[in-house]
Amino acid sequence: MAVIGSGPAGFYTAYKVMSRLENAKVDMFEQLPVPYGLVRYGVAPDHPEVKNCQDKFEEVAGSPNFSFMGNVTVGDFPGQLPLRTMAPHYDAICFAYGASKDRLLDIPGEKSLSGIYSARAFVGWYNGLPEYADLNPDLTQGEEATIIGQGNVALDVARILLQDTGALKSTDIAEHAIETLQNSKVKRIRIVGRRGPLQAAYTIKEIRELVKLPNVAFHPVDESLIPKDIEALSRPQKRLMELLKKGSKTKVESAEKSWSLDFCLAPRAFIASKPSDTQLGSITFEKMTLSPDPFDPNAKANSAHKRIQIPSTLCFRSIGYRSEPLHSLPGSSEFLLPFHDCFGIIPNDGEGRVRQPVTRIQTPKAFEANKQWYTDTAASQWTPIDNDAMHRSQSLSGEEHSINLPFLYCAGWVKRGPTGVIASTMADAFATADTIVHDWTCQGRLYSFPHPIGGLPEKSTGLGWEGVKRAPEYKYLRRVSWEDWKRLDAEEKRRGQLKGKEREKFTSIKKMLDFIDTTRL
Repeated sequence: MAVIGSGPAGFYTAYKVMSRLENAKVDMFEQLPVPYGLVRYGVAPDHPEVKNCQDKFEEVAGSPNFSFMGNVTVGDFPGQLPLRTMAPHYDAICFAYGASKDRLLDIPGEKSLSGIYSARAFVGWYNGLPEYADLNPDLTQGEEATIIGQGNVALDVARILLQDTGALKSTDIAEHAIETLQNSKVKRIRIVGRRGPLQAAYTIKEIRELVKLPNVAFHPVDESLIPKDIEALSRPQKRLMELLKKGSKTKVESAEKSWSLDFCLAPRAFIASKPSDTQLGSITFEKMTLSPDPFDPNAKANSAHKRIQIPSTLCFRSIGYRSEPLHSLPGSSEFLLPFHDCFGIIPNDGEGRVRQPVTRIQTPKAFEANKQWYTDTAASQWTPIDNDAMHRSQSLSGEEHSINLPFLYCAGWVKRGPTGVIASTMADAFATADTIVHDWTCQGRLYSFPHPIGGLPEKSTGLGWEGVKRAPEYKYLRRVSWEDWKRLDAEEKRRGQLKGKEREKFTSIKKMLDFIDTTRL
């Protein structure tokens, strides 16, 4: 089996399949030279306990039936590994490459003004992700900062900005981030959401950590948004509302820094500090009301037809991540993996099997690219797509249907969307793994139909990476093995020890590869 992506979804899928199918072999592909995905680059540096799942991943990687293909990107561009090239050599392929981009607000000023950053980019920057090593966020333009979105990532960003950098120096935070944070002028942070405290996505753990920050004050929440009878709430909601009402020990008037949760506000425009300037100066928000009432967990936000302007020279957009389709050249005749652009996921049956939307009247590009396969095998297998809202959003004319694509599976955020924590990703990955095992052992689905990638044999060669190495594209690949990664890992820890911290990460792919080359036997 090939697994594309080395984050929690990929590793948990591999673990489950390997534990249930004797002698199952897994090749894991990762576009970076290093594994673990968001565990390495998305978890806050002051939350090392969240990274304990790496111990299980190490156990999986220690199996002789596991191989790591680091620094190998699956796609059609030069230097990448085409799906068509690798597919003949695997009995199953599981896409578990996560969500690598963030969602946009699409409001005036978002792309033209400086001082506006993606929370994902900021998190990647302070965690040493090579893609954002040169982000260099300017934290010196003023004291007011705004974070749009109220999930745990937003709270992580606020906590990193507010806490004393001395508390971060012993973590694996990137050295360049410490230097920038030490020079920060930010003293007041607003964490803004469209709905109220009972609908927000954050968890009590993250709120508690912010409330307990020394010399940092929490501005009181609008009590009209908190139920008077807190005792009637569920235990988790009750504890959260009690914490919000209690607030912080440090008072606003005596605090060095402060933060607030600003509810029922929707961003409408970013405003320059001066008409002729390109620096963010303030943000226009529209006030919202909640219906049917503010205490309904599923309350909808509606405009109150009133706008306010909040001063802010720094803003972080934290409204969610999104997955992307596999890299494909424009006009490519290669197999196109199905992808729902609106929802940012690979369409699937909910159990991990990839599904291909098709229509009798107008065929989407992916259907056209594999027309012969559908013509020969699919006519009798058309079944309605399960999620009506999903397929309506695709705006395909005609009656739309979908079919399972044998051999192809997905897990994690690219399967269900970027929601949940590592535990929920584990459960999702286990479900996909169970589907793969079921198809292999019970129904023989892996061999039931012609390969969905037109022209390929029904049955895999079973050669895995050894088969890929025989392809012409192999000479353009520069694979990083698990042994290579372990040497890199040891070097990061050695460098960290010299600075009194857990590790000092390489923040450049070139430097990673140079180190691996110089230490490879």
